[in-house]
Amino acid sequence: MRIILTCSLPILAMRFRVAISGLALLGLAQSPASSSQLDVVAVDGTLCDLTSTLVGSAAHVTCLIPPGGNPHGYQLKPSDRQTLAKAALILHNGFDLTPAANKIFSSAPIVAVGEKVLPNYQGNDPHVWHDPTTSEGMVRVISAELSKILPDAEQAALTERTTQAVSVFSGLSQWGSAQFAALPENRRVITTDHRTYSHMADRFGFKEIAMLDSHTTGGVLRPSSLKAISDEIKSSGSLVIFKPSYEPTKTLKRISKRSGVPISTNRLEGEGVSPGETAVSTAVLNICTMVNGQNGQCDQASGDRLVNSWKSIR
Repeated sequence: MRIILTCSLPILAMRFRVAISGLALLGLAQSPASSSQLDVVAVDGTLCDLTSTLVGSAAHVTCLIPPGGNPHGYQLKPSDRQTLAKAALILHNGFDLTPAANKIFSSAPIVAVGEKVLPNYQGNDPHVWHDPTTSEGMVRVISAELSKILPDAEQAALTERTTQAVSVFSGLSQWGSAQFAALPENRRVITTDHRTYSHMADRFGFKEIAMLDSHTTGGVLRPSSLKAISDEIKSSGSLVIFKPSYEPTKTLKRISKRSGVPISTNRLEGEGVSPGETAVSTAVLNICTMVNGQNGQCDQASGDRLVNSWKSIR
């Protein structure tokens, strides 16, 4: 028995070591795919969805500002700084949409995507993505930046996703133009509290009345300002005052009462992506809310097809 035990134990030990080595090799073969995966940070709004759609599973995308969040007042948290320190690429809108983005320092590239698309823009509306053609340009810029950090094996898939994404935004631009063109000319106007949709207005040929930006100083609504705003709204062809994603303020209610123009029951999402939505579905919702609010007939079915095309990008 002693001889048998003495002979068999080394054999069993050797087999055990071989088995463990095999498992270890399997683990080593699998671990780099997750442990070495690239980290990309998209700071604000629509960029999160654009980046996640383009990158697929080739990198991990962290969106600092969640859907429905306010990019203007966002403050970097300690956990954000840790995330930023690990990032291979950092993307933000630019045009001071998120002032906190100006405080980001990193060895990774920091790209103001909107500013790259519109290098000559001198206006004061940072919400550039509401023009689908600008969003199309943002897709191209993000894709170009991703191509610099993704491995060769991911380049073909990135190119294919980029082509599909560009096609969807091109379709969105054509569809949106058709929705506003169907409105009578005197109803191609939207009234909001602050300037948010000037880029969309320029693309689709309607007028944006940004009441508080045009008639107040420091947000203070004086009696003379209230009269001026009310007179402008009544003569503009506005049938409703479009409210932002948050509840209408007392000021908005005062303007509505004075002008006799009701506040829309449907909200607009001006600061990024609505909770539970994508960049494209948020754009379709906004456009249909505007057109229907002005007594138009938005082609929701065609808009939904664009939404589904966006969701199908893999």
